[in-house]
Amino acid sequence: MRVPIRHIAGHLLWSAEGHTWAMYRLHPAADEPGHSTEGVTGAYLPAAVREEHLQRISQLIRSLSGEPRLFGVCAQIDASEIAWRMLEGLHNDDGDLLRAAGPWVEHVEAALDLLDGQEMHRRTLWLAVPLAAEAKGARGLGIGAVVELSDALGLQPSPVGDTDLARAREKAAQIEAQMAGALPFRPARPAEIVWLIQHALHRGMREPMLSEAASSDLYAGRVRDGILISPSYADLGQVRLEEGGAPHAGSIPAQDSRWRSLFSRSSGTATKLTGRQWWKERTSPIQRRWLQVETTQGTGYQAHLVLAEAPPAVSAQAADLFAQLEVLDFPVDFTVSLSLVEAAEARRKIQRKRTDLVDQVDQYDARPTGMPSSIPEAARDLSEMDARLSRTSAEVEVQSVTVLTVWAPTPELCDARARALEKLLAGANYRALRPIGLQRSLFTLGLPGSVRPLSVREFTQHQLAEDWAMSGAFTRGEVGDPTGILLGDDLDCGTPRPVLINVADAPKQDASASLAVIGDLGGGKSVLQKIVQSSVVDRGARAICIDRTPVREWATFARGAAPGRCQVIDAAQAELSIDPLRLFPGSKGRQYALSYVTLQLGIGAMSVQGEVLHHAVEQAADMADASMAKVLEVLAQMASAGTGKRADAAASVAGMLRLVTGSPLAALVFDPSLPIARLDGSTTADLIVITTAGLTLPPKQAFTNPEILHQQPLEALIGRAVLYLIAAMARQAAFSDPSRFCAVVTDELYWLTSSAEGTALVHEILHDGRKHNAGLFAGSHDERELGPDRGLFAYKALTRTADRDRARRALDFIGLDGRDEDLLRLVTTNLSPVGVKERAGEILLTGPRQNTGRVKVHIPSIKRIKDHIRTTPGGKEQVTKEFSA
Repeated sequence: MRVPIRHIAGHLLWSAEGHTWAMYRLHPAADEPGHSTEGVTGAYLPAAVREEHLQRISQLIRSLSGEPRLFGVCAQIDASEIAWRMLEGLHNDDGDLLRAAGPWVEHVEAALDLLDGQEMHRRTLWLAVPLAAEAKGARGLGIGAVVELSDALGLQPSPVGDTDLARAREKAAQIEAQMAGALPFRPARPAEIVWLIQHALHRGMREPMLSEAASSDLYAGRVRDGILISPSYADLGQVRLEEGGAPHAGSIPAQDSRWRSLFSRSSGTATKLTGRQWWKERTSPIQRRWLQVETTQGTGYQAHLVLAEAPPAVSAQAADLFAQLEVLDFPVDFTVSLSLVEAAEARRKIQRKRTDLVDQVDQYDARPTGMPSSIPEAARDLSEMDARLSRTSAEVEVQSVTVLTVWAPTPELCDARARALEKLLAGANYRALRPIGLQRSLFTLGLPGSVRPLSVREFTQHQLAEDWAMSGAFTRGEVGDPTGILLGDDLDCGTPRPVLINVADAPKQDASASLAVIGDLGGGKSVLQKIVQSSVVDRGARAICIDRTPVREWATFARGAAPGRCQVIDAAQAELSIDPLRLFPGSKGRQYALSYVTLQLGIGAMSVQGEVLHHAVEQAADMADASMAKVLEVLAQMASAGTGKRADAAASVAGMLRLVTGSPLAALVFDPSLPIARLDGSTTADLIVITTAGLTLPPKQAFTNPEILHQQPLEALIGRAVLYLIAAMARQAAFSDPSRFCAVVTDELYWLTSSAEGTALVHEILHDGRKHNAGLFAGSHDERELGPDRGLFAYKALTRTADRDRARRALDFIGLDGRDEDLLRLVTTNLSPVGVKERAGEILLTGPRQNTGRVKVHIPSIKRIKDHIRTTPGGKEQVTKEFSA
């Protein structure tokens, strides 16, 4: 194969035919330098956002000129790459894994077992823009002929001087200025340009990793003595291309279980694998419509389809042709060769076509059958296009040749995938062909630096810029974060595509680390929170959980998932003390103790009883063995030793405190014999669970009506006061050590937000959590239960919600249109359907990047987690190893 590259300097490419191209990677990663912020979206977008993206893409197309080329490439992902992304940010300066993140290795190993053998890929977009006018005309052809002759004679390629290089860089800078603001992009690296060719050659085989090419310094040319000197690219051409080639004996891995399973998923319209190969029985080249690519690493088979006909009109909702490719259970590459015609030239061509139609009408008038219906339709289409072109001179006509490529390690599987793709396109009224004799030409079109063969121009489609932009070719969908926890897989992609989220890293990216999960009972809210919580702790962070469930499910999960690293504080069965004078240091202990007692007894701070209580707390705090029990002793001494109002007040307060301490629910505050809980972030308390079973709270209306509050039973008043201490503990644990992330987890958030103390805690963490490297993980049945500050949640998950009103509000909460009937139907009936166990764990997930997608959550295949995570009564653990939905 002839290598299409002569020289590469940065993102500039000089081709063998004399062209000069500037190569750009669209939608780079968020931390990579570029000319715009990251613009990766999910599969679900509000109408306003979709319209804005459409306008930007239309603007980009109108700003280009000549014959740019777009490559939509599915980069292969290896399980080890996912493992490295899961470990990113968890190493010290010496490159060793942080000691606190030791338990995370189990998650990485489980992910490797889960993903091993999966055919995973990531969609990447690349734009090649021609620079020099020398790419056209006789000079370009002459250079191409000279280069071809030089190759045959073994001579060096034509030199590129530093003046040519400077001129090319200047023109590339002009193009970048025109593109800025339309789409995020960055200049491609030399190794990435070479990788595009390597990918094309290794389809159906193990290919080089894009992640390695993105960080490589190889293949770059350098200026020496005023001449651009490039390394040899000859190894790229050491392949054999044979159209309709048949496998050699013994070279088909058809008995490999991995490829057999892939074939069984993709061969709905093709012959199943049998002992006899059908390609041997049908030896006609007409039946072998694929390209055999033989390299030193092996042999792969590719089928190239070209778009031959597009529907004259299509709805905006169904126009995203390239987005529909993602639903297939195999990867599809696409190459779009564009030719942009200015409005004035396009209108002249339309006028000529209208004149031809008039001549045809005159000819058909003389026939008895009359004029066919296609002529008036064509006339209307031309009139509409002419009218739209006349509105603005900035409009352009897009003449595109679109090539779609599928591949496989065997010709049978490759043919089956090509037929499946043809059926998908036919269902959308697109006609795609696998032209015999043009497979090599279509393959060449997908190589950077190649010229568009004349033989493919008959497949040119004509559209205006806005219409072509609706195809979604410049849009890349992705859900989740680049690194972090392996949450599950993307259900909006037909092939396995892992979804990662990195909640603990959000504050470092200047984003909130708070997560809200909304949905019906049994929709998977608790399971999702436990997966994220346990993963955060195993990665070296901390978590404090408020568990209100009577069965103490979070305490059970903590003891099983983090043995030796958890601490359980049970309000009803006290084994640890949360005495504020013992738990909190210095002035904070005194402040929390006084506030707790005044809240518990309903005493005003500026009353006589409040003044007496203040002095009692101060004296008790100054003792060597300070505790809340000492407060009661000090009050008793003040009552017996003094006289007058202060003594009476002390006796009254002491009597009320004795009434409180008589309840078993007050033992965790007033029993000095209990060991103290630890909030210092030690390894024995990475995960703290506070169970509130047995505690009740006054009704919400009691907080606005003192009379109702005073009539509440003692258990409710104790519950309110203890909740204040729990909130103080959560605040202390979350905000005391900003160097280590801390998650405050509270399922069934309504229990907190129904009280003033709980609402204050939620408010403070949502507002100040990012600054202190902390976040709130909350679950709720209704988005309104998340409190008045619910808009500050950055990560939002929506599970099954059968009620349409709640589903509508939940969709609005995660950033989608709650009035969209399709989305409402999805959330109410087609998201984790009841009784369908294999579909449990389906959610709609939105992250800080506002990329919303449908995700299948998977429980990590780690015994200590999967054996304790579920709460289904009588249910058995059924964790599948299968990754795809």
